Amino acid sequence: MRSMTIAERRARLARRHRLAPADRTDDPAAIARSLVVLHATDPATVFLSVAARSARAVPADVERALYDDRSLLRMLAMRRTMFVAPVELVPILQASTAEALADKQRRTYTRFVEKAGVVEDADAFFRDVAESAHRALLARGEATGAQLGADEPRLRTQIDPAPGKSYSKPTSITTWVLVTLGCEGRIVRGRPNGTWISSQYRWSPVEAWLPGGIPSVPADEAAAALVERWLRAFGPAPLSDLRWWTGWSATAVRKALAPLDVAEVDLGGTTGLVLADDLEPAAPAEPWAALLPALDPTPMGWQERGWFLGGHGPSLFDRNGNIGPSLWWDGRIVGGWAQRADGEIVLRFLEDAGADARAAAEREAERMAAWYGGIRAVPRFRTPLERELTA
Repeated sequence: MRSMTIAERRARLARRHRLAPADRTDDPAAIARSLVVLHATDPATVFLSVAARSARAVPADVERALYDDRSLLRMLAMRRTMFVAPVELVPILQASTAEALADKQRRTYTRFVEKAGVVEDADAFFRDVAESAHRALLARGEATGAQLGADEPRLRTQIDPAPGKSYSKPTSITTWVLVTLGCEGRIVRGRPNGTWISSQYRWSPVEAWLPGGIPSVPADEAAAALVERWLRAFGPAPLSDLRWWTGWSATAVRKALAPLDVAEVDLGGTTGLVLADDLEPAAPAEPWAALLPALDPTPMGWQERGWFLGGHGPSLFDRNGNIGPSLWWDGRIVGGWAQRADGEIVLRFLEDAGADARAAAEREAERMAAWYGGIRAVPRFRTPLERELTA
């Protein structure tokens, strides 16, 4: 069994995730392809992940890719997480992940409606409202949830999902219906009502991104294609990392791996998986610094992160496993950073990485401050170090 050192893995990370200066690009879609998808639970992450991997790109370039060129598309996929995906990957994500998610979402929301007792047949009601909302959106071409609620008043039906619980309160079914339609691949989150850090989106028919709708792909074929892309971007890695990233069972992951030509490698005592045609060592990158945002797809791509995170997890992760802004030097995390209320980008080294690392990180901080401009963005999931730096 071939051994792959930590140094090799870090070189792959630098090159394939476009973090080494020589591999950066100003094409947001190319950056997304390099990482399979971009995390989008926090809208700012998409833009800041591109900023860290580009030389001259600006937020307008990401907006153009999302809303004008429409080479990128927002959708719920693995682990019911919001991602921004290259449009050519959408059929694979839809068949491998989103279809099953749509069924699960519909069952969950229908159960809430049923328990509320507001209609006799909750399933028929939910499906009928969804069809009506979809027709209303097709007629408008683009709309907010509130506008669709005016067209289809049943969207404003109030349901308490957990009656009697202190944390629960009645809510309209608008979001439930639209999220389900999105998981079904029928509608898409479009341009937000606000700046690039806003999560209040307008909705559009999926045909605005993919004329003719999302092409159908057999589920098994789609699962294998998705796993192949992950291995190309994140391999070598243990099977447990792939299970965590997909959110699939071990059986489902092994089934997706079966059609692929995969090799096993030794990762310092742990067995890692890599595509059999991808065993050559990556060319070393020049030393590099990067300021990656909260929930960036690089640190969120693996479950086992010790080979680049070291002992810095307690400062940089929240209790639910979400990473905050991280400071990288030459393939490993050496600290964190934050944007203060006055716009200053402040750095904190958690280990002594040397003068070159500090100088390079300060240059990256200047670039990041210019990218933000007048925007002030607080990460959706606050982490201990980010809170400390902004106190």
